[in-house]
Amino acid sequence: MMLRTIAVSLSLTVAAQPGWGADFSDPTWPCVQRKVENLSLGLMWPYPVDPQAQPASDAERADIAQLAGYLSLRRVEIETLKPRVAQFAQTYQGDVEALGLVFASVFDTLSTRRGRIIDGIGDFSLSQIALADQIDKARGEMDAGLAATEPDYDRIDKLEEQLDWDQVIYTDRQRNITYLCETPTLLERRLFGIAQMLQQVAQEPG
Repeated sequence: MMLRTIAVSLSLTVAAQPGWGADFSDPTWPCVQRKVENLSLGLMWPYPVDPQAQPASDAERADIAQLAGYLSLRRVEIETLKPRVAQFAQTYQGDVEALGLVFASVFDTLSTRRGRIIDGIGDFSLSQIALADQIDKARGEMDAGLAATEPDYDRIDKLEEQLDWDQVIYTDRQRNITYLCETPTLLERRLFGIAQMLQQVAQEPG
């Protein structure tokens, strides 16, 4: 019963979040937004990118790495990135290949980070499921102990203390679920925003 109550409470919490389509096909995925494990660079960047391509010079390689590293900083607002992107585009005359290498590097960094977060959400969900099951079992043992002809009150006291603590931990962790679930989506949106910003300064060949 306790596990069912917790599950219902969680479903009501996440259902209240706007704009997401629920997907319950993966029982270890606690988020309302659908689980998309892998992103596609080709869906964000419309030009071919050769992963084996090398910059024309060491200076260009350093400029690409520096800009890509800056663009990958999650806490830097997209709008504040535009001057650096414009400066890079001016230096390399909007070269699509150079801009593509920048985006490929940013994509690799953020999509890898996003994948680790998704794995972490799965681990978090499994730990919450295990804790909910532990709470449920402790509640059942307490009820059975209280119903016994000669209750073992020492054991019941220990169970009640552990149950209270487990419930506090579960609830405290659950408060973080919205932030955890939003993070992969925010990274995906950032990648799309960066791709669009780089496309705006690109000079299409031909």
